[in-house]
Amino acid sequence: MDAELLKSKVIREIDALAPELLSASHTIHEYAEMAFKEYKSAALLEDLLEKHGLTVERGIAGMETAFRGMYRGKGEGPTIAILGEYDALPHGHACGHNIIGVAAVGAGIALKNSLGDVPGSISVLGCPAEEGGGGKVFIAKEGYLDGVDAALMTHPMSGTSMIGGPNLAITHFSIKYHGKAAHAASDPHEGINALDAMILGFQNVSALRQHVTEDVRMHGYIIDGGKAPNVIPDYTEARYIVRAATRANLEKVAEKVRKCFAAGALATGATLEFERGFSYSERIVNMTIARKVQANLRKLGLEVEDEPIHVRGSTDFGDVSQLVPAVNAYIQIAPDTVASHSNEFREAAKSPEGDKGLLNAAKAMAMTVVDLLSDPSILKEAWEEHERALAQRR
Repeated sequence: MDAELLKSKVIREIDALAPELLSASHTIHEYAEMAFKEYKSAALLEDLLEKHGLTVERGIAGMETAFRGMYRGKGEGPTIAILGEYDALPHGHACGHNIIGVAAVGAGIALKNSLGDVPGSISVLGCPAEEGGGGKVFIAKEGYLDGVDAALMTHPMSGTSMIGGPNLAITHFSIKYHGKAAHAASDPHEGINALDAMILGFQNVSALRQHVTEDVRMHGYIIDGGKAPNVIPDYTEARYIVRAATRANLEKVAEKVRKCFAAGALATGATLEFERGFSYSERIVNMTIARKVQANLRKLGLEVEDEPIHVRGSTDFGDVSQLVPAVNAYIQIAPDTVASHSNEFREAAKSPEGDKGLLNAAKAMAMTVVDLLSDPSILKEAWEEHERALAQRR
């Protein structure tokens, strides 16, 4: 197999698919469906995969808007997963997930049309709810990464294209205090102040900041702090997030944060409801595969940072990277003055630069899959690197 000829073929396939892919991206951008409600977006991508001959399994891993599109090559070979997202933020696709989902589908279709007799399989995984819910976590738990040899995903960004470096593990908390209402002037001694409990909890976390490592981030907000200034609040509610460089450190800090809020209840006599929500692990960057992605992006004419860039945010792709060698590349669609999650980035996600970024993302992923299927030594080295990275975390 001539890998370079095959790469040229997948590039031509994606160019031929461009009208369909860009139409799909713009339509999903207009749908702007949020976490676990991406019904029309998922259906559009599923239909596109089926139209081009991939076998589609809908509603996987217990999620109505998750899917898998499979192409099984002729003969035994590696299985490469290409992941896509398509959930929006409250103010639209201000993170550009319309681009991510369509790029994954485009890469999968191009590979199906190009691989011919090359052994190996392609799994296009449609992953809902990255912005709040962690679709990839459920996909991993339900075994859809079992037997996968490597995983790829791209994400649009502002500024120079890059390989996403290590980021932060994250966990979410729901915090509720129940107290006792009373008149704040005539009978305050009869009340139990749920707001005081909440404020003490926040202050306790502030005191904790001196005693955590520099990688830790702790932040939250109060949803309900009471209803009237002359009534002792009998109920308060907040959401809180804790992040850390590793899942192990995250677990340690999360327990300390729980105790901070428990102390608020102890001091005031309020009753605490402390519930833990979804969590993501930190991202492990597989440099063996990352170097191939970088080289392919440069072949497409993109400027790419030489080294992966550390990211202070969090993503459920981290959970994927804990299981298989994985790379999450970031493709420029806007200048570095445009902030992610902004209205300006939302507009960039449907702009000509956004369209160009989508096609480059699909091409780079397809080209990298060609590398992985054509040279077994790459995956061997990637897995050796992956095992070393996991061993360092034990």
